Amino acid sequence: MTLFEDLKWRGLIKDITSPELEKKLNAGGMTFYIGTDPTADSMHIGHYSSFLISKRLAKYGHHPLLLIGGATGRIGDPKPTTEREMKTIEEIEENAKGLTKQAESIFGFEVVNNWDWSKDINFIDFLRDYGKFFNINYMLDKDIIRRRLDTGITYTEFSYMIMQAMDFLHLFEAKNCTLQVAGSDQWGNITAGVDLIRKKTGKEAYGFTMPLILDKDGKKFGKSEGNALWLDKNKTSSYELYQYLINTDDELVIDYLKKLTFLTKEEIEKIEKEHKENLEKRIAQQELAKQIITDLHGKEEYLHAKEVSECLFTGKVSSLTDKEIETVFKGVPTFPYEEKKLIDLLVDNKIVSSKREAREFFQNNAISVNGEFVTDENFLLDHSRTYNILRRGKKKYFVFKKN
Repeated sequence: MTLFEDLKWRGLIKDITSPELEKKLNAGGMTFYIGTDPTADSMHIGHYSSFLISKRLAKYGHHPLLLIGGATGRIGDPKPTTEREMKTIEEIEENAKGLTKQAESIFGFEVVNNWDWSKDINFIDFLRDYGKFFNINYMLDKDIIRRRLDTGITYTEFSYMIMQAMDFLHLFEAKNCTLQVAGSDQWGNITAGVDLIRKKTGKEAYGFTMPLILDKDGKKFGKSEGNALWLDKNKTSSYELYQYLINTDDELVIDYLKKLTFLTKEEIEKIEKEHKENLEKRIAQQELAKQIITDLHGKEEYLHAKEVSECLFTGKVSSLTDKEIETVFKGVPTFPYEEKKLIDLLVDNKIVSSKREAREFFQNNAISVNGEFVTDENFLLDHSRTYNILRRGKKKYFVFKKN
């Protein structure tokens, strides 16, 4: 299978700027770039799905450049519905440092920052050297611009397309970069860059876009959508990532395996067959979690996330450390430790509606503390522990924390 065939099979090509690109991709040897603006100090799973293309193309002999938008981040890429919030210069610079470090660590390729070649361009030079190559009607016809005309778009956002095209031109001239790769929402910006290179140099550059990775609600992964899964394990733990991936919908999981892992076509088809025959075992989801977490954080982090998850599933929470409890039960109702009878704690904290209901739970072995069933309504929490974990029924958890 050629590189282009593999990318098509995985669903990683949406649009290409020229039919010639297929042959060039298969031949290897192209320098290409993919970029992101520093809107946060960490990438998220949406970036991961896109930036994985750098590893895929590198395996076939292409040279990746990972671009951090220290300049474009000061402007903000137009959103489909409203203007993007403007970050402070200090935030942008700190975020750019964080992203650069992360990109080098996870993907291991050369990282460039468009602030380096944009910061000395004055306004007159911008208009003379770049602006004159952009026809307003051409810019208005771009999808992202056209969608904003009814609600309004500022000149600043309108100029973003030119800035991204400038990036492509600079990398074309300085590093012989002939290809830009991005998500499908960047198609207008990619073609603007290809056109600028053709007009300024008379030479041909190329681009292709990938379909955006969507969650079960049809939303793209990202910070602005409120569903960000951060690649920084201090912002999204390996356990949290594991929980999300292990609960991937059956309808989406094979598509994710194609787009988010390096498993071969044969390996994925085998997993798909076994998965469909044993849906309850979540074989595909297990493999998805293993591949992504191992690639991002290492094998030990994956095994630890799986172990913690199994402790929670089986109710054996007594072996969890305080730090693991804080991660696993983040957002779970938490109450201060009190030296009261368990039945009173249940009622006072509205875990049950009445003592009568509490006694029914006790009789039915439906109350456990730190993984052990409790039938004695006068039971006292373990005051030597920082956290006591109470479970009501199969899935309802509550935390009692000692101050």
